Parts: sequence; structure tokens; C-alpha cells
Amino acid sequence: MSARIEMIIRNIVPAHSHGAYTLYLKELNGIRILPIIIGGFEAQSIAMELEGITASRPLTHDLFSAALKEFSITVDEINIERLDEGIYFAEIACTCHVNRNFKRVLLDSRTSDAIALGIKFKAPIFCAEKILEEAAYSDEHPEEEKNEEFPGQSVDDLIEPRSKVKSPSELSKFTMEELQQMLETAINEEEYSKAASIRDEIKQRK
Repeated sequence: MSARIEMIIRNIVPAHSHGAYTLYLKELNGIRILPIIIGGFEAQSIAMELEGITASRPLTHDLFSAALKEFSITVDEINIERLDEGIYFAEIACTCHVNRNFKRVLLDSRTSDAIALGIKFKAPIFCAEKILEEAAYSDEHPEEEKNEEFPGQSVDDLIEPRSKVKSPSELSKFTMEELQQMLETAINEEEYSKAASIRDEIKQRK
């Protein structure tokens, strides 16, 4: 088996392809960056989880996560195993807990789905060394990771530009009660980028 390197999520940004996003993974104890193109739906799911935003109704990854937990299945880790013609192949390592017995299960998955599901279980992300050697690049100016309690907890950018929402100076004009109402409305209307900005303003005041 190839050596594995633990990765963290660095950021998610719009890609050049319409509707696509680039997910950047960074090795936990190094400077190599692995870019992965993912779909908008998966990018939204990952960004919402990292930003601590709950959808008004369960999204697909929320539903799958809830089903696994209901049947006593935990996600232990995510493994990016192979790169073939620009396509990443991943496995979700799970443990089934049944009648005090434990069964290890490996689920074949798209990398984007695996990561979107894994972060809901705070599962570490691993990548095969051979993939990093082939597809990663080095960050010449690594920044210190801040406030990381587990892999995948750091994200620099939401999946939509913040220019579409009120700037912090505008949000500062509202009371805490008004902000809470605005946050609830944004979530109910599935305006998650707007909700993230409002939530940030609320956090700054506490």
C-alpha cells in the first residue's frame, strides 16, 4: 500500500468552468497543495458544514449522514486512493456497530462526496503519496493554520463572493435581534453565503 498523507481543507473557490469549484487540500504537516475540481452542489455542502450553517431542509449529504448514524455506522476516515486521467477515486472507511460487534466497510465514492460526508463525522482525510507527487504543488509561503480542532476545519473562502451580501459596515447598523431574524430568513431562503456574513457579524459582537 502506498504511503498516506493526512490532508486538511484549505479553501474552496470558483473554478474557471461554469458551475464548478476548486477544492484545495493541504497536507497537514507540509506545504503541498492538492487542487480538486468539484461540482457546485458538493462545494456548497462542504462550505456550509465548515461555516457551521444548517440548511432549512436536509441536503443529500445531511440525509446520508443521518441515515448512517441512525443505523450505528460511523465514518472513520476518507482515503483518496487513485488518480486516473484527471479523475480522483476515493474510499469512505466506515465501521458498523451491530450487537456489540464491529465490522469494517469500505465504500467506493467520488472524492467530493466522500469529503462532504466525512467532515460531518469529523473524519480525517488521507491522500496517497503517489497522488501528491503527481498532482500537488508546493505552497512557497505557508501560513500557520489557526484554530483547527480537526482536519477540514479551515476554509478561507465561501463558494460565493461576499460582494453579493451586505458588507460588515452595513450589518453593523442592525441590532442583535434584527441580525438573528435576518439569519433565520437567509437560511430559510437558502441564501447561505448571506447567512455566513450575518453569522460572522453576530460572532464578532459576542
